[in-house]
Amino acid sequence: MKQRFFLVVFIIVIISGATQAQLPLIDRMTLEQKVAQMFMVTLHGSVLTEDGAAFLERYQPGLVVLFTSNAGTPDAVTRLTNSYQQTITGAGGVPLLIAVDQEGGVVTRLPDGFTMFPTPMLIGAAGAEMAFETGLAAAEELAAVGINMNLAPVADLETNPDNPIITRRSFGSDPTLVGEAVSAYVQGAQSINVLSTVKHFPGHGDTSEDSHGTLPVLNLSRETLETRELVPFQMAVDAGVAAVMVAHIDFTALDDVPNLPASLSPDIITGLLREDMGFDGLIMTDAMDMNAVDLYYNFYDAVVMAVNAGVDVVSMGPGIGLPIAEQAIQRVVAEVNAGNIPESRIDESVERILATKERFNVLNWQPLDPATVDERMNLAAHGDVFDRLYQAGATVAYDRNNLVPVPADKSVAVIFLATRYQIQQECAQYRSDIRWVGVADNPDQEQIGWAVGAAALSDVVIVFTQDAIRNLEQQALVNALPPEKTVAVAIWSPYDWQTFPQVSAYMATYTPARPAVPAACAILFGAQSATGRLALTLGPDLLAGSHDVP
Repeated sequence: MKQRFFLVVFIIVIISGATQAQLPLIDRMTLEQKVAQMFMVTLHGSVLTEDGAAFLERYQPGLVVLFTSNAGTPDAVTRLTNSYQQTITGAGGVPLLIAVDQEGGVVTRLPDGFTMFPTPMLIGAAGAEMAFETGLAAAEELAAVGINMNLAPVADLETNPDNPIITRRSFGSDPTLVGEAVSAYVQGAQSINVLSTVKHFPGHGDTSEDSHGTLPVLNLSRETLETRELVPFQMAVDAGVAAVMVAHIDFTALDDVPNLPASLSPDIITGLLREDMGFDGLIMTDAMDMNAVDLYYNFYDAVVMAVNAGVDVVSMGPGIGLPIAEQAIQRVVAEVNAGNIPESRIDESVERILATKERFNVLNWQPLDPATVDERMNLAAHGDVFDRLYQAGATVAYDRNNLVPVPADKSVAVIFLATRYQIQQECAQYRSDIRWVGVADNPDQEQIGWAVGAAALSDVVIVFTQDAIRNLEQQALVNALPPEKTVAVAIWSPYDWQTFPQVSAYMATYTPARPAVPAACAILFGAQSATGRLALTLGPDLLAGSHDVP
């Protein structure tokens, strides 16, 4: 009798276990586990600490984001991501989305052993084909080390040159051209299952303040937003982007609640992005430790507001330690239990997160071998993409007197910043008779006189500038040269032209990085054609997308 009883109990346990295993993944999760899926947390350090491991085992968050403190060589990053995933799956949790801000240019979290991709504006100038290749190449390097989500690309427009945070991170100023480049970048990255995140919705480009320090207020009309700022985001949504990051900015035309960031607004998150624009991917906040939020709201209240507004992922920035993240998770759980957040609201987001993890093969996570990371990185091929990107993006905005390439029968002087001696090294290979004049970054009147003297003896004058828009001495140098035979080459800010608009020809490389110089020299002396297009509008006659092909 006792044996029969234990047999029945054993069979019931087996059947119960089998039934449990057949349930949808979300139905096997506790409320706390579901809420934790909605949090992206920061674990500081180049190795997983005991506190970090205990947090992963206990709470099993849905996402982890890497910052500078986590950076290392590719093999070290591989070991780190393996340790995250092994810890959470070993505790019975769902494999993680592991994210990083690897935009290229000024925002590059992983510099050591990874390709240093240039400013996104160069990608915008190069066009959609190179954007796809760049997105793919960047994603290959992330996937090689176990990172499956890039918090890029930036879909904000370069519409305010005084913007303190977006200017060098944007693809350009024209909504359609930026949308094409952003969408192609997204498709390249996601073709190998690395999620892309377009940001900072509905658009951070026209602000004059940084949301890290304060809450910017944008009073743009809804019509302006719909025909300008929202266009790249809508194009990315239509291209299947996995995630959209919402900005901490007050858009008065989209929500009339004073001092309410978009990241906490139901009208913007659910009404505009989810319903009007038809986005069914992951909606995430910008980092919740930014002053745009905490100057106006209690942190935990803001987390609850974001969830109720329709956010799927609440981003814990680098300033939010694990004890705070733990309390934030517990606060959301308590609000659900108190009836202040419907559990259906949680389920909706968790189902979306789990579906995204399935779509991008995250649920089938397998550890990567750190010893073979170099084979997966594919750096040699990416070096080729890198070189072609600089070549494709260099832009001859106009050439009024057919000076580019420099005619073989014309004498030429090259005025360059002597600190950029690479210019002489690269351009000298094309002509042995160049008159060279090296000047200081802030040339004085004597040096300007040298340049004017060389120009008088030459048929064509090429002058290189570096952020002349902010350098009065460089402006004086260019404006002292005879405009009808002067070719100006801006190797940093494309806005330099606005200080010497009378020059005969103008080229922009968008970046001071060394690879921009050989591309510029090759175009100047006819070894390669200029295929880049202006990434941004410089004036009424120099619109984004325009170019002069020699």
